[in-house]
Amino acid sequence: MKKSVYGWAVLLGILAASLGLVQTRAESGGPQEALRSLTGHVISSQNQPVQKAIVYLKNTKSLVIKTYITETDGSYRFPALSPNVDYEVYADYQGSRSDTKTLSAFDNKKQVNITLKLHSK
Repeated sequence: MKKSVYGWAVLLGILAASLGLVQTRAESGGPQEALRSLTGHVISSQNQPVQKAIVYLKNTKSLVIKTYITETDGSYRFPALSPNVDYEVYADYQGSRSDTKTLSAFDNKKQVNITLKLHSK
């Protein structure tokens, strides 16, 4: 009888520890959320790639702004973005600016591509 009481106590202890682990994971947000990335190109009003344009990415929750200077082919990239945040993105080059586009938290794609077209002055 003592062995079975002891066995149950060990089993209950293991179960309680497991439940504590599950609770801790849930409180910490569970398994790490899958990050997403934003890539794209900046093009001129004549549909030509724009090198050295500045692309602004604004986190609408924290209001932190990141920038990227486009490559020779007009490309930009912002990796490791939270899937639970809306972002606003636009480009600027020598006084010309694109429209602001939104990357929504409701968009569940892991890789999003947005082309930003500059307006002529």
